[in-house]
Amino acid sequence: MSKRALFAIALMLFSMFFGAGNLIFPPMLGANAGDNFVPAVTGFLISGVALPVLAIIAIALSGQDIRALAARAGTVFTIVFSIAIYLSIGTFFGIPRTGAVSFSTAVSPVTGWESTPASVGFNLVFFAVATWLALNPSGLVDRLGKVLTPALLTLLAVLIVLSLFQLHNPGAAPTEEYAASPFPAGLMEGYFTMDSLAALAFGILVISAIKEQKIANPLPGTTMAALGAGALLGTIYLGLAIMGSRIPEGQSYKDGATLLSHASLQVLGFPGQVVLGGVVLLACLTTAVGLLAATSEFFNYLVPKISYRTWLITFAAVSFGIASGGLETVISIATPIIVFIYPVAMTVIIVTLIGAVVKPILPLYWGFAIPAWGVFLWSVVDKIVTWQSGAPIELPLFNADFTWLAPTLAGLAVGASIDFFRKEDCQRRIAQTNEKIRTWNSIKIIRETDPV
Repeated sequence: MSKRALFAIALMLFSMFFGAGNLIFPPMLGANAGDNFVPAVTGFLISGVALPVLAIIAIALSGQDIRALAARAGTVFTIVFSIAIYLSIGTFFGIPRTGAVSFSTAVSPVTGWESTPASVGFNLVFFAVATWLALNPSGLVDRLGKVLTPALLTLLAVLIVLSLFQLHNPGAAPTEEYAASPFPAGLMEGYFTMDSLAALAFGILVISAIKEQKIANPLPGTTMAALGAGALLGTIYLGLAIMGSRIPEGQSYKDGATLLSHASLQVLGFPGQVVLGGVVLLACLTTAVGLLAATSEFFNYLVPKISYRTWLITFAAVSFGIASGGLETVISIATPIIVFIYPVAMTVIIVTLIGAVVKPILPLYWGFAIPAWGVFLWSVVDKIVTWQSGAPIELPLFNADFTWLAPTLAGLAVGASIDFFRKEDCQRRIAQTNEKIRTWNSIKIIRETDPV
């Protein structure tokens, strides 16, 4: 594959990762981390950049989509896991975030409107337009996306560079969360970008783009594109975090959207603030359209008796209701969902990568299924215990927010042992799983050519 084609695919992947909603987390992290900036931003880059890159590589190893990735854990796990991923990046967080960020970045700072009725009115219009565009695809959204991503990147680059010269914060003590455990706090903040989960859903698009270049094995190209997109993503995140650490009284802002808007006002003036708000608004709108369409298509495929239009209107209505409560409401609703699903997603990604390494020696079936189910059940139990006692289960690496790693490694050890001593059964089950995936793909092709 030519370097030009690879660069174009890496930029496409970056634009998928870098939704306008991602802008709000690094600046706030930079402001709140204070003197603990380095460990906090390290945690953020691990969960916000490294894990999404690994997720893309895991999808490339499966050669298919999210269902093929999770198939070795069984049909029930595959369906539940896929639904959880699409709802997380869709109507429970990703889609409402686009409306809330647009209001906080483009409307409130310019007009001074901050009331709930103003938020309701704005989001009503925002999601009505997004729904109309998702119902009437005309190429407008794609054309806007191709223009808005370079425009947003250019504005951010100017904002970050000028911030280095114009913003001079003498430094502040970290907030309580970042003073006690800066690395886990940064790690959790990176989870909120949702890119690791989103990568599991749209990774197949990258594989398809590489296959269109007449490449038989998409893994090397996908890996290079993921690393390129990750490098660009990490650079932007780091710049935004530094900007947040330099703005005076950064910890006084209620959210990253407000901080970003005020930083643009101080550095670029009122016209720059308006332009940045407008670009973020349009970028959020195109993201909302894409997420609404992707989520509605997935659930229409899952339950074809309910039309795409019905799913779309339902998800838009729910997203409107959540977004109208404001950015803090969106994040508060998303937090327990993210804390629940991320350990499962990370386990699936890590075990897939380990499985690819040991595949020539020991193909893993139970070595995948047991840790996947084990972490899922552990996550359920942990949330029940936390709800009842007010304190989560403490396992090794608890303070680093990696408690999921212990059940993952234990399940992997047990499952790999079963696969080792029952190799023929393992190979038979893997063959059955591959046949199941081929059946799913056949059904998908039939529905695409002859929709129900």
